[in-house]
Amino acid sequence: MPALHLLAERGQPTDQYRLPAEKRLEGDPLQSLWLDYEDASGVFAVGHWHSEVGKWRVNYTEEEYCQVLEGLSLVTDDQGRTTRLGPGSTFVVPRGFQGTWEVVEPTLKRFVVYEAKG
Repeated sequence: MPALHLLAERGQPTDQYRLPAEKRLEGDPLQSLWLDYEDASGVFAVGHWHSEVGKWRVNYTEEEYCQVLEGLSLVTDDQGRTTRLGPGSTFVVPRGFQGTWEVVEPTLKRFVVYEAKG
């Protein structure tokens, strides 16, 4: 039987990256990822994500639960509906969501991701 997995305090990021030019709409934000847990199959993950100011296209192939801890972001779907996300905002991004993510103030979020294979 698997043991309980306690989530550690955030230390050094697991990964830091910049988005490909074809996705970026404004800026070239550095993004940081802290992967706190990933199951053996690679379909379920928990962690933290941080981004500097910028705007880019998003196309979700996964289901994602998020809670914003710091900062301000605006997420706009392809129908033009904009959602303002700040500290305490808790939301789910469904698989298939397309639109833009704009970081107005550097943003830190906690996330849980499920991406079915196949």
